Amino acid sequence: MDHAAVDTWIAGYEQAWRSPGVERLADLFVADASYVASPWRDPIDGLDAIGRFWEAGREGPDEPFDMTSEVLAVEDDVAVARVEVVMHEDGTRWRNLWIMRFASDGRCTAFEEWTLAPDQPGE
Repeated sequence: MDHAAVDTWIAGYEQAWRSPGVERLADLFVADASYVASPWRDPIDGLDAIGRFWEAGREGPDEPFDMTSEVLAVEDDVAVARVEVVMHEDGTRWRNLWIMRFASDGRCTAFEEWTLAPDQPGE
């Protein structure tokens, strides 16, 4: 992986989040991927479970938010990015640190998200 490939993957993640259904997850994650939504939660394992998690956590394809990202580091198959999400409705900002491990085909095998909002000390 390199910075450009990780940028492309993150753009695909955002596009998948904004798209109806969860079919695009297979383009992003291997079948047995591990997804950790918070350092305080157990991993979500496998595409089906990740899909259920996504469906439960989003409003739908028209969810109003802006997302920006910066790839901070890439070494071999591991990447780290800082991602910021600003919700249009109430201006809530989320800062995320994503740690991603990739398979040779560019799909993610392990995803870990460290999320914090202003005025939120953590989960």
